[in-house]
Amino acid sequence: MKIEMTNKLKIINDPVHGFIKIPYEILFDVIEHLIFQRLRRISQTGLLNLIFPGATHTRFHHALGAMHLMFTALENLKLKGVKISKEEEKSALLAILLHDIGHGPFSHALENILIEDWHHEKLSLLLMQQLNEEFNGELTTAIEMFQGKYPRKFFNQLISSQIDVDRLDYLKRDSFFSGVSEGNINTQRIISMMNVSEDELVIDAKGIYSVENYLTARMFMYWQVYFHKTASLAEHFLVKILERAKYLSSEGIDLPASENLKYFLNRNPLSKTSKDDIARFTELDDYDVFLSIKIWTKSPDFLLSYYCKSIIERNFPKTIISSKPFSEEFINEKIRKANQYFKIENGHEMLGTIKRILLPYDAENQSIYLLNKDGKKVKLEESENQILSSSISQAKTKYILYFPREIG
Repeated sequence: MKIEMTNKLKIINDPVHGFIKIPYEILFDVIEHLIFQRLRRISQTGLLNLIFPGATHTRFHHALGAMHLMFTALENLKLKGVKISKEEEKSALLAILLHDIGHGPFSHALENILIEDWHHEKLSLLLMQQLNEEFNGELTTAIEMFQGKYPRKFFNQLISSQIDVDRLDYLKRDSFFSGVSEGNINTQRIISMMNVSEDELVIDAKGIYSVENYLTARMFMYWQVYFHKTASLAEHFLVKILERAKYLSSEGIDLPASENLKYFLNRNPLSKTSKDDIARFTELDDYDVFLSIKIWTKSPDFLLSYYCKSIIERNFPKTIISSKPFSEEFINEKIRKANQYFKIENGHEMLGTIKRILLPYDAENQSIYLLNKDGKKVKLEESENQILSSSISQAKTKYILYFPREIG
């Protein structure tokens, strides 16, 4: 009897990067795993498609793209004489492939809502450790790189830093799907300028303007796309919906929801996270939450219904943007009008302020280093050739006040 062997060294067609290679069989096995396949049902950009209709891509897309850029970066470094073993290459690809495995429904929007005080990176680490047991320790080095415990620091910097392959992929990908050209960075140029000095990631000095373009592109993407007032409001309302649903559940009200979502609505926030929590979390995705939002538009609870209808009908409150906090008197007057118009006593739940802070370049805590031809390193913001870096190292804050359109 002939045994058919599966070819695991596949090539995937990606709309952003073209053909993506899977150079190791373990990568294929991890991609095929149920925990990873769940990322197909987790939006990369939350409800951003309500503003930019094309932004319907998923964490699955992004993880594969980041893996591709990691492979490209390592190939470039090897050409420059950096010694990288097959084990290190495989582990770095596994680490970046799984860096977002812990994201919950709608990515960042509902972080810490379903499981309190659990950042997605902590969940990613737990799930990587679980996969490591299933794959007989093949992810051990990948986990060390992910945690920053691997001796050669540049591997972790390629996974998580101010100029990592994670950011390079999501900026170009989100720009592509949203149609916002300001984020369309030249990833190949930046990667070709990457180098290693004293086991740390640096950029060849001649790539300074590509780096500055990348930093400013990221800044524009945040203010124009991720922090867009309606996108911010939609994300905020997702949180309000889950918070309200959890409150109603704690009051003994049985809300229609999938089994796993209902489990988290009724979960005691003070209880210690269990294996069952994590197992159920890995079965949750955008569909669980969105289905409930559709159903809850008909909830007898006024606030829950109001929040859900805003998203389903894309009928959001009015917003005002300011660079300064809104006065308490101004907000209280809006609350009074809301209570009067809707004949309720909790009008303060229908309006609020969303705060958005962005530091385009963190020069103080995580400088990007340039490598001069003489082998000396210099901070990006201290280079005599820099144009923008020193001027984008200050945080900027914006405030978005939202309130019902009916009260003007």
